[in-house]
Amino acid sequence: MFQVRVVLLCSIGLVSTASLYAQSKTDSLQVKNANWRSTRLNRHIVWQEAHFDSLFKAKQNVNLIVLKNRRRRPTVTLASAGDSLKPTSWFGQKFNALVALNGTFFDTKNGGSVDLIKIDGHVMDTTRVAGKPLIEHQQAAIVIHNNKVQIVFGGNRPGWDRQLPEEHVMTTGPLLLQYNKPHPLVKNAFNDNRHPRTCLCIGPGKRLILATVDGRNANAQGMNLHELTDLMRWLGCRDAINLDGGGSTTLWIRSVGQGSQGVVNYPSDSKQWIHTGERPVSNVVLIR
Repeated sequence: MFQVRVVLLCSIGLVSTASLYAQSKTDSLQVKNANWRSTRLNRHIVWQEAHFDSLFKAKQNVNLIVLKNRRRRPTVTLASAGDSLKPTSWFGQKFNALVALNGTFFDTKNGGSVDLIKIDGHVMDTTRVAGKPLIEHQQAAIVIHNNKVQIVFGGNRPGWDRQLPEEHVMTTGPLLLQYNKPHPLVKNAFNDNRHPRTCLCIGPGKRLILATVDGRNANAQGMNLHELTDLMRWLGCRDAINLDGGGSTTLWIRSVGQGSQGVVNYPSDSKQWIHTGERPVSNVVLIR
């Protein structure tokens, strides 16, 4: 069974004080030494979960889906409900997926993604420009070509994502890591406050990692994007990108063998530490 190889990338040059460095080192060791509960979903995919009593000085609950990024199977793809809103579990069941993860940002009242989604070469939704420059979740994208997933950064040029040639595109963000280095984040409440989070990363060892971080609960406070970036670095990620989080954060796994999976994280909209209470979403990432 393969597992995420945790790479300790802490450097004193990345922090301003000795105390911050010491805390970062302690946190990275916590991730390295965590008792990750691992479940093999099939020959190629592993689900890992860990609960931390004190990571970033708070309780945290993290789920990971780990698989190779260059196999013909399983297939990684995207799905959209158009102008409708459906639970992540609905997508998983409808498309006979093994794993479903909530995707990018959407209009919570009217439905439809507010960022570009292209599936099998067909544009389902287009980025709705709210102002100039483009906001952070419109500056990067997940692209899939020949079942290989990559993360690309397009910047502030309007329409850059419509020109991407890949047959599957999901514009999202902010970008967290690029070529092993943290990407600059704007100082704002979305980035700096703790929330449930959803993330996708490339690496280590040509692997793809889908991650959820629970939050807004006494059992899991959630992370800000600086903390999420650190977590993904410690997991050995080379490139990482944020997806829609908050109440949307949902990881669904189809039941395998004697397992009774379904939603395996703790969606925050229920305001309870339970697996029910999914928020309907517009789009998802699927593994089939």
